[in-house]
Amino acid sequence: MSTGEEDGGANGQAKLRIIEDARRAILDEGRPDAVARQHKHGKYTARERIARVCDTDSFREMGSLVEPLRDTGFNADLVAPADGVVTGSGLIDGRPVSIMSHDYTVLGGSTGKHGSSKTNRAILRATEHGLPLVALLEGGGHRIQDGQDSRHFAGAGPVFQLLARNSGWVPMAMAMLGQGFAGPTNYAALADFVVMVRGGSTMGMAGPALVKAGLGEDIDKEALGGASIQTDRHGISDLAVDSEDQAFAAVRRFLSYLPANAQQPPPLLPTDDPVDRTEQELLEIIPESPRKAYDVRRIIELVADKGSVFEKKPTYARNMVTSFARLNGRPVGFVANQPRHLAGMLDVKACEKAAHFIALCDAYGLPIVILIDVPGFAIGSEAEKSGLGRRSGRLLFELGQASVPRVSIVLRKGYGGGYYAMGGGRGFEADGAFAWPTAEICAMSVEGSVDVAYRRDYEAAADPAARRQEIIDIFKSQLGARRAAEAFGIDEVIDPRQTRQILCDTFDRCPARRPDKNPPRVRPISPI
Repeated sequence: MSTGEEDGGANGQAKLRIIEDARRAILDEGRPDAVARQHKHGKYTARERIARVCDTDSFREMGSLVEPLRDTGFNADLVAPADGVVTGSGLIDGRPVSIMSHDYTVLGGSTGKHGSSKTNRAILRATEHGLPLVALLEGGGHRIQDGQDSRHFAGAGPVFQLLARNSGWVPMAMAMLGQGFAGPTNYAALADFVVMVRGGSTMGMAGPALVKAGLGEDIDKEALGGASIQTDRHGISDLAVDSEDQAFAAVRRFLSYLPANAQQPPPLLPTDDPVDRTEQELLEIIPESPRKAYDVRRIIELVADKGSVFEKKPTYARNMVTSFARLNGRPVGFVANQPRHLAGMLDVKACEKAAHFIALCDAYGLPIVILIDVPGFAIGSEAEKSGLGRRSGRLLFELGQASVPRVSIVLRKGYGGGYYAMGGGRGFEADGAFAWPTAEICAMSVEGSVDVAYRRDYEAAADPAARRQEIIDIFKSQLGARRAAEAFGIDEVIDPRQTRQILCDTFDRCPARRPDKNPPRVRPISPI
């Protein structure tokens, strides 16, 4: 005869089997047809994606048994395992993260009422635990079956407030892995890093069907919001890659430069790259002709720890380079004019790209290296139409707000307002203001300044062309790095080969943050 305790044990086991069977039915193993459909399109499932971005066997799911909202009418028989979103926590390189992954096999990855609650909890967990947030997105935004009822939709939801609160507190990395119009695009707009897959990912405010219905415009999803459009042309995405696995690798690498939250120091990595390593190529990389281009990315590669450079937005606003890298194992951010594109000139896209990157580095304690070779701001009617006058202010604003150590180095041209906007000289209290011997620093291009201020002088001369060139030569003799150092506008003229060691030494000797000199305000107001 069995005892009560034995009966209780058997009853508990039976109930556990019911739970396990229910859970198994909604996991990949219980939904082979849905898995096969996803694989047919060359895509991983929501849980496979999590397994690939996280360390092996580290993911712990929360909310696996969640069912969708079932109300009257269209929702009465709704089937939506886990309500279309997989959430939980995992490890990336041994560090905890909060993670969510949209399940496209469940009603197109749309977000239902209960799925929204899971999403909000994942974001809130990142906030409260100080963990990076990783989102693997593929879906159609708010679920129509839930949203077309004011009882469900009128209250909106706190998702965007929760994401905004995380800004500058924990890193937020998102991978757009398929159709991502509407809601997923709004999520990505608040992220610190967004990666897309070429030929498979899309983003935008509405998909082709809604665009057709609302505007009568016929356009396919790739032309409307494909990875090339949103990464190369619009810069909404930071990086476009060729596969989901490359997207996961990009997310992991992005997070490797940043602390788990803003209260922790950036992660230091051991390196065998000597601090005093010198590269002869640096002495020869600046062309003799000021009109000849070179690739500033090569300078960053030669100065930084070997193999440590990770460029953010490499195909957008290519006249500006923004890269993570390491110096003696310390994560830093490089901001550099790129002479290969528009001569490194500052336009709206370049200013906003650099400004956002500076804010990101400052939020998470990464020192900033600014490499200057700038002919100035863009000018003319097109520049004015773009709103450069105000939108360039974002770059000045972020430099003025930043409290992390920063070093500026004038490589070649440091001209006009662009020199200020790139943090040259004493404009933004650089911890080190240096120049290479090839530097030229002045208020504007010499030829332009002569034509504006000295036209009457040289036109009145017996030989106007010769007089004009004479004035130009006089001015050009006054632009060099040595003269800048003589008046202490910069700290030193340095040997380019010693750039790495000087940067490492400077950051080693700086506090992690400079003292707060701001007045007792509540908050600053961004110009855009």
